[in-house]
Amino acid sequence: MQLHVIAVLFITVLTSSCAPSATNTNLTAMNNDSTKIYKTEEEWKAQLSPEQYYVLRQKGTERPFTGKYYLHKEKGIYVCAACGNELFTSEMKFDSHCGWPSFDREIPGGKITTALDTSHGMIRTEIMCARCGSHLGHLFDDGPTETGLRYCVNSISLDFKKQ
Repeated sequence: MQLHVIAVLFITVLTSSCAPSATNTNLTAMNNDSTKIYKTEEEWKAQLSPEQYYVLRQKGTERPFTGKYYLHKEKGIYVCAACGNELFTSEMKFDSHCGWPSFDREIPGGKITTALDTSHGMIRTEIMCARCGSHLGHLFDDGPTETGLRYCVNSISLDFKKQ
C-alpha cells in the first residue's frame, strides 16, 4: 500500500511539471497586437489535426518525451503551429529534462501572453500565442539560465522554420 502511494505521488510530480490545463474556452490574445487572428472553433477544427486542436485550443498536453521538438537541435525559429507567429529561436532553447521543449525567453515584442492557471490543484502560468490565443504550455521560474525562466512548450504547438 505504501509503495503504491509513493508511485502515485512520483507519477503526479513527473507529469505535473507541464500538465494540461483542463479549461475549454475560446481564448483570444489580450495585448494590443493589430495582427490578431480570430476564428471560430469550427474553423480551428478544420485547420488543425485532432491532436493539435486538443492541445492548442482545448489546453491539452502531449505526453512527455514524445514531441518532435523535444530533442531538436537545428538552428532556426519556432513558430505557433496554429498561426505562424514567431515565438522562440533555437538559441533560446535548452534541455530541461522535463520531457517538453524548453526555452529561457521569448522573441521580444509581445509574442506570448500569460494567464493564471489553477487547474489540477496547481498554480501555474499558462502561455498562449498573442496572435491567435492558442495554448502553448506553461512558464516556470526554475530555469537554469540567467533569465531563471523555463517556457515549457508542447511540440505539437510549434512548427519550425530552419535557418
